[in-house]
Amino acid sequence: MTGLRQLYFPDPDRRRAVAEACSAGKGLPAPRRYAAWVAIILGLMLAVLDGTIANVALPSIARHFSADPASSIWIVNGYLLAIVMTLLPLAALADIYGYRTVYLGGIALFTVASVGCVFAGSLGQLTAARVIQGLGASGLMAINMSILRYTVARENLGAAIGLNAMIVAIAATVGPVVAGAILSVTTWHWLFAINIPLGILTLLIGWPSLPESLHVPRRFDWISAILSAAGLGLAITAIDGIGNDLPAWLALTQLMGSVLAFGLLLLRERGVASPMLPVDLLRIPVFSLSVTTSIVSFTAQLLAFVSLPFLLQNVMGHSPSVVGLLMMPWPLAIAVVAPIAGRLSGRFPPAILGGLGLAALAAGLLALSLMSKDAAVWDIAWRMALCGAGFGLFQSPNNRVMLESAPMWRSGAASGMLGTARLTGQSLGAALVALLMGQFGLEGASLALFLGSFFAVLAAGLSMSRLALRKNDDGRPDAAKPPAEVDL
Repeated sequence: MTGLRQLYFPDPDRRRAVAEACSAGKGLPAPRRYAAWVAIILGLMLAVLDGTIANVALPSIARHFSADPASSIWIVNGYLLAIVMTLLPLAALADIYGYRTVYLGGIALFTVASVGCVFAGSLGQLTAARVIQGLGASGLMAINMSILRYTVARENLGAAIGLNAMIVAIAATVGPVVAGAILSVTTWHWLFAINIPLGILTLLIGWPSLPESLHVPRRFDWISAILSAAGLGLAITAIDGIGNDLPAWLALTQLMGSVLAFGLLLLRERGVASPMLPVDLLRIPVFSLSVTTSIVSFTAQLLAFVSLPFLLQNVMGHSPSVVGLLMMPWPLAIAVVAPIAGRLSGRFPPAILGGLGLAALAAGLLALSLMSKDAAVWDIAWRMALCGAGFGLFQSPNNRVMLESAPMWRSGAASGMLGTARLTGQSLGAALVALLMGQFGLEGASLALFLGSFFAVLAAGLSMSRLALRKNDDGRPDAAKPPAEVDL
């Protein structure tokens, strides 16, 4: 009993010793490091699986509640908006109270919200539970990379990021398959019920194993959090609305509201040592270039992900089940290449790896846009695999650069920006597909792939431009100095 208590409630001296080692880039000691990694992987699987299976369940949920599709889509949109709007505030909260605290809190909230989803008696209750789930998922996604940075030694960070990317790709691949299998034998409620034991297991493993981190002892700025959430939320809904026939005046009003919110946020946080909108990190050239590259590359990816099902099903005549199989080579290629790219990022410049990967993505998207309507399955598969391999070669090195270019005490902000860049690019890509298909019909699907190829070429150029950046004596980009009050 004493050993168990010491495991879950270690003495302060022991916690401090481990935290100091992690902060120095040494990572956790071996047995605890593996347990922490399991907790991180389980948390990733929770967020990714839940995001994919909910999409598959939408028709079943709409029928169950006798709801129209426009209303049921908020089961997905509410979840995503909750994540987008709270990524930066939760990253700031993690800098103040520790990454471990926010991560475990996110797991607990996600698990409790899953219970609410299972017992929801109306579409409104289910949507509310999904929004709370999104808040919990944001707690995981905002600091996933930063807590990984404290878990593994600095020299192993690239490989760890690659393995994380592999887990995400596998979960995204099997999610729809798992959802389809569950729905074939039981009701949609069980799609959310499987989160409960998985969440509890993650808490039990993560509580004693996840690392302590540097704390910035300052008060959480709720006004800045509201301005940040409003700025991102209005920007994303405006981008989405432009592609979905939102009246021009309303989309413009939302964009103006977003600009106003961010302007007020910048004014409020001027001179702050660790601002919620991390302008201090965006002043680091390699960080800002990596963020921009991430936004552009995810725009290219979503241009393909959203348009390909229409092209494969409505133009080429494949059934929905076959379309799912034809899409699989892309994430599977990411799962294979991303861990390799993560290891290579320690030996070769990430700017070159990213540039080569994005060039391969551009070639694959161009090949997809030019394929004939009667292309054979193998002819589609190699193009998909080329896109996935290219994206996998880019993603892990780029994420490593974003994370390592930030000082250790700003890892939470860097991780939050990583997630924000990804979601912004995805939203822009989906909106562009809707816009093209609204203007050109099914022909817009091929045009979206061609446009995606252009975005990938642009991202490749941005990635390669990082080679020209000057570095300081230790080979790492210049970074802001920590405030004197930073402590463990």
